[in-house]
Amino acid sequence: MYTETHLDLGRTFAVRLMQHLVVPTFVLDATRRVVIWNRACERLTGVGAPEVLGTRDHWRAFYDTPRYCLADTLILGRTEELTRLYDSHTVPSDNTLGLSAENWCVMPRAAKRLYLAIDAGPIFSEDGTLIAVVETLRDMTEQKLAQMALHSLANRDGLTGLANRRAFDTAIVADCQQAQRDTTALSVLLADVDHFKAYNDTHGHQKGDECLRTVAQAIEAQIFRQGDLAARYGGEEFAILLPNVDLAGALQVAERVRAAVEALHLPHGGRPDGGPVTLSIGAASGVPWDGPDILIATADEALYTAKRAGRNRVVGNAVTRPTLVEELYEA
Repeated sequence: MYTETHLDLGRTFAVRLMQHLVVPTFVLDATRRVVIWNRACERLTGVGAPEVLGTRDHWRAFYDTPRYCLADTLILGRTEELTRLYDSHTVPSDNTLGLSAENWCVMPRAAKRLYLAIDAGPIFSEDGTLIAVVETLRDMTEQKLAQMALHSLANRDGLTGLANRRAFDTAIVADCQQAQRDTTALSVLLADVDHFKAYNDTHGHQKGDECLRTVAQAIEAQIFRQGDLAARYGGEEFAILLPNVDLAGALQVAERVRAAVEALHLPHGGRPDGGPVTLSIGAASGVPWDGPDILIATADEALYTAKRAGRNRVVGNAVTRPTLVEELYEA
């Protein structure tokens, strides 16, 4: 039979065990105050236990502005905050289970940015009352950086550094779905280097590659908004995705891109008119009710119109939803 003395000894042993764990660990009581901050946690964060014990200031070890840590969300029952707070996470089926999450942490005292895998597990009394939450941390920075590098290699064009065709195809499907849900316009620009075959014939393929890299840099420099995407579509053709941008806005971006490439004054040498390297650009915009194919086809048609009209110019077309009569006729 266990006595109160045995239970006290057990608690003392558990605390000492946590203190000496090689896994960074801290414990919050039911009021979210720090009751254990082990030595591995001190080494990871640069924050000593005396600074945080008895306080709710544990967030200062990981972030530069106040926010909940994973243990806080479990104690408060605020699991709806997880998507906002963490890059990835699990959601428990009930409050007796723990949480797992991953996130970049700025680590102000340690002066380094780390990607941490975090687990938070509740501790209950015999009557089912929550008495504490244990949070453990694992430094996953090297693995995350390696994963990001592999993802970049898989989605970047090796020659120009822009997104590749695969990344563009994935992005336009997602952007179309979002535009349909929000009933907002999505714009696509297709740009083609004018007389590029003649440029290669004149200067050789190595110079041709240098030309494409330079043009790609000029295009990327004109894409300012987060969420926009510039990609190498294939050969000497480039594509730009502009979510929530109507045709007027798309034409402005297209003209800015066209002018930026012309301003490079790259000698062409193979153009019949003796001019520099330029772009022809086709723009398409509208709510993509029928998915990406109609947007791309419309932009491609506008691009060829620009080429037939003399190149080094922008042409745009709107994409509209078919009327009920047109849909019935097509059916």
